Amino acid sequence: MGGLGSINRVYVGVCLPSCPGQAKLLMARIQCSTKVGVSNYRQQLLESVDKELTKGDDRAALSLVKDLQGKPDGLCCFGAARQVPQRLYTLDELKLNGIETSSLLSPVDATLGFIERNLLISAIVGGFAAWNVFGISTQQIFYISLGLLFLWTFDLVSFGGGLGSLVVDTIGHSLSQKYHNRVIQHEAGHFLIAYLVGILPKGYTVSSLDALMKEGSLNIQAGTAFVDFEFVEEVNAGKVSATTLNKFSCIALAGVCTEYLIYGFSEGGLDDIRKLDSLLNGLGFTQKKADSQVRWSVLNTILLLRRHETARAKLAEAMSKGSSIGSCIDIIENSIDASDL
Repeated sequence: MGGLGSINRVYVGVCLPSCPGQAKLLMARIQCSTKVGVSNYRQQLLESVDKELTKGDDRAALSLVKDLQGKPDGLCCFGAARQVPQRLYTLDELKLNGIETSSLLSPVDATLGFIERNLLISAIVGGFAAWNVFGISTQQIFYISLGLLFLWTFDLVSFGGGLGSLVVDTIGHSLSQKYHNRVIQHEAGHFLIAYLVGILPKGYTVSSLDALMKEGSLNIQAGTAFVDFEFVEEVNAGKVSATTLNKFSCIALAGVCTEYLIYGFSEGGLDDIRKLDSLLNGLGFTQKKADSQVRWSVLNTILLLRRHETARAKLAEAMSKGSSIGSCIDIIENSIDASDL
């Protein structure tokens, strides 16, 4: 009996101690070691993903991710989100889930609006002050106003208003910490939902200045870009599958949904909503069918964001530091347990 007892404690070359406390400690160390091994392997994979994205090879990056999708030592969260059944949800059903669509789907950027108004007032006051101090003539004021109007028109025509947006957005990030945080949380929402529904993010910017430095263009503002060639191919073919549409509907609304959950209302994201409306109209959706798609997407996205609030918060912190796509993905994978998806 003694010999059998000794043999029974031998498992895969490890002699388990007879003390229950020591056994638990040893098992904890084994599990920790396993997690470290998986983490290191995943980090190596994600470094390769970053390299492919840097080279602009979206297909190769997506292929790397899909090869390890759903594997224990790979990427368990990519495209693994548990979603609500798709059907027509009423506004009352959304309210039962704590969702007021009026505070979510009609965003007004009060912060930037306030800055724009104050810049206009400052320009007018400064003009009057210069007129009084320097004795500027009415004709000179006319020419100055004409020059400013030309610059505004030039910016609007050549850069789509990008230069003006750059100035206003930079002031917003500099003077308002709330605005700065809101933009980062908004983009973190887009990133997280995209990854969970199976669309690979390939880059992000958190301000117009950040976009100018990374992309060298005034036409790009804060935003998250995705590996979306499959979606584009379907759109060009005029046949967007229900699965693809569901994914991009949730991604489009993820930013406003994130703001709604954190602040009780959304300010940014009007352009996201307009793009989604344009897509649904282009696909020939009736108003009833479009409303059904939007309501399902809002409910599905809100529930996903609530379930993975910790992952979203950690992701936002990483994005505020400019972490790479691979590092952001690693944070998501480490923050979400497969059983909670």
